[in-house]
Amino acid sequence: MANTATFLFICLSLSMPSYLQVSLHAMAQEWPGGRSTRFYDFKVQTLRVTKLCNTKEIVTINKMFPGPVVYAQEDDRIIVKVTNETPYNATIHWHGVRQRLSCWFDGPSYITQCPIQAGQTFTYEFTLVKQKGTFFWHAHVSWLRATVYGAIVVYPKTGVPYPFRYPYQEHIVILGEYWLRDVVQLERQVLASGGPAPPADAFTINGHPGPNYNCSSNDVYKIDVVPGKTYLLRLINAGLNMENFFAIANHKLTIVEADAEYTKPFTTDRVMLGPGQTMSVLVTADQPIGKYSMAIGPYMSAQNVAFQNISAVAYFQYLGAVPNSLSLPAKLPSFNDNLAVQTVMDGLRSLSPVNVPKEIDTSLFVTVGLNVNKCRSKTPQQNCQGTNNGTMAASMNNISFVKPTISILEAYYKKIGGHFTEDFPGAPLRFYDFVNGAPNSAPNNTQAINGTRTKVLEFGSRVQLIFQDTGTVSTENHPIHLHGYSFYVVGYGTGNFNPQTANFNLVDPPYMNTIGVPVGGWAAIRFVADNPGVWFMHCHLDLHQSWGLGAVLIVENGKGEMETLPHPPADLPRC
Repeated sequence: MANTATFLFICLSLSMPSYLQVSLHAMAQEWPGGRSTRFYDFKVQTLRVTKLCNTKEIVTINKMFPGPVVYAQEDDRIIVKVTNETPYNATIHWHGVRQRLSCWFDGPSYITQCPIQAGQTFTYEFTLVKQKGTFFWHAHVSWLRATVYGAIVVYPKTGVPYPFRYPYQEHIVILGEYWLRDVVQLERQVLASGGPAPPADAFTINGHPGPNYNCSSNDVYKIDVVPGKTYLLRLINAGLNMENFFAIANHKLTIVEADAEYTKPFTTDRVMLGPGQTMSVLVTADQPIGKYSMAIGPYMSAQNVAFQNISAVAYFQYLGAVPNSLSLPAKLPSFNDNLAVQTVMDGLRSLSPVNVPKEIDTSLFVTVGLNVNKCRSKTPQQNCQGTNNGTMAASMNNISFVKPTISILEAYYKKIGGHFTEDFPGAPLRFYDFVNGAPNSAPNNTQAINGTRTKVLEFGSRVQLIFQDTGTVSTENHPIHLHGYSFYVVGYGTGNFNPQTANFNLVDPPYMNTIGVPVGGWAAIRFVADNPGVWFMHCHLDLHQSWGLGAVLIVENGKGEMETLPHPPADLPRC
């Protein structure tokens, strides 16, 4: 993971058979870009691992945890053949990849495809059009993302330098959560119970819990560093249900990229990443020779939620340090330090002035939060373990998203009726003091409506979305991810959104694909709907997604071939 970009590309070229190095010229005419093509073979397989004093089988790609890194250059075409050798359904989502005219390969189950069933194969094909930076791939069905994930590193085109000091080495650092229980069964049990999910058994850094957990003193990730050198750390939060702070003892982090887009350099002591967020930081080994902790710990902004509070630790170890020396501890913020989160967000700016849509064609106001529904079960003690003996749910504009039985994209493309409606509301059905005065005598007046509702956007329309956190059950920071697009985060704040007082940055806002809607606050995003298809918009905390915190945007075709969604691939999985 520590090789420089140049070395990697020499290795990649030498290791790739010549017949795999050709560009697919026929496809280049129909599809955007595609300078060179990179082939990967992903086998979904189980692997026996021993962690936290327990041995269990986990689902992986190619028996690797974390999974293999996908390396590419800007504008490369990627072809990944995925073969499912497990009894579980599987799909892969290429998180942050905009899937220009390749919606069929986006990966969320029952949104753009049916899952790849046991024994079946599906080949994903897409081009990294004008994209470079740190992305990741992960399973997008049930809670398999707990162990099925890996990095995507996209380098600039040959000869194009980074807009920051060239690092001595690069390292991928993936934050995760580890469960001793089978995560597919765990999701079923949580949904059946109607109550909350238990905390993860450990946090992990590149799959390793570190010395703070039982039986883990040797299960530690380590980066060996040369004094005086600068390192690029590609941080990825692949965690399932928790947002995390990250810090390195006695070292500053300089953010140079967020969600695979360059930012103005911003130096801080710690960062917070919600699940689905990536960030590249420069770290200079400028401290006395020694062993320093790289730590991740919880950011939990909701009230009265159980969470794992033991930090995962890795080592940032100077060459010349005594091997068994104690590591200097990293200072992490307290679990509910909202100011630490806001400080980093305040510091994120696009590297250069950007072309933000000034005029808006479609404006949506979307409330985001949790619900408690009335108990409908004949066995309430088993199935109604939510607040006040209700069942937990989550919603956008008070509509709890229900996945259909075939993919929405297929139903939309083939005009198969009965699987979704096109009436997702552009605003909540009723307005109130969302943050402080939410009706929270659960479950009597906190009920959500179930539905598979979509919002249709005209091709080329300039869209503004205001996400508003609600205090129905508890205010909370929600990492909202939009598939198929990045968007400008033009504003955010605490309290209820007020158009008269809201401050918008229309000069150099960050360009992201996952935005943490602030606890008890709001975030405003803008983008141009120029990529036809069916795109999932959801909370990246999988528990909330399972409870229904999502909606679907359908972007209609424009004019001509380059604005029209192509036919589905021949091997698209069947439900």
